[in-house]
Amino acid sequence: MEKKESAKERILRVASNLFYKEGVRAVGIDRIIEESGVAKASFYRNFPTKDSLIVAYLEIRHGKRADSIAEAKRRHPNSPKDQFYSLLEDLVERMKDPGFRGCPFMNAVVEFPDLEHPGHRSAVDNRHRTWDMVEEIAREGKVQNPVELAAQIRILSDGAMMSAYIDKDSFHPDYFLSAARRLIEDHFSR
Repeated sequence: MEKKESAKERILRVASNLFYKEGVRAVGIDRIIEESGVAKASFYRNFPTKDSLIVAYLEIRHGKRADSIAEAKRRHPNSPKDQFYSLLEDLVERMKDPGFRGCPFMNAVVEFPDLEHPGHRSAVDNRHRTWDMVEEIAREGKVQNPVELAAQIRILSDGAMMSAYIDKDSFHPDYFLSAARRLIEDHFSR
């Protein structure tokens, strides 16, 4: 028997979809309440402020990235290099999705430039946690400089995500994959 979705889960699902699709600032609480079908009191019992909902949304997005990393490790338990390739292929598949809007963490940082805003802090923290996991794969692969490899892949991925979003019709994911693979091969062959 399938478990019924709680009010909190419904709110998070609706907010997560809307925040990613339209932007966090563009989506108001009343719309989330209406589309999730919960009472206002129920919403505020679960999320006392919009900021608390934003932080929960960013945690969900980190969880999805952590799941992707865990899946790559599960599929290729003895090959950190193949884990990298798997993560890149997963990213390319997401970039091909017509609803792709770039990195939710970068988007949130842009929407909340105040370094002390909970959304900004959460986005930065979750982004770092995600990339720390990628760096760990490089460490497990015993590359000479795992920090450098993870940073270079992050920079390349950031650029590819923005290009995929901005230049939807002319973006070539194979160019990104080719560059990323060369980078990985270089680091794993040193």
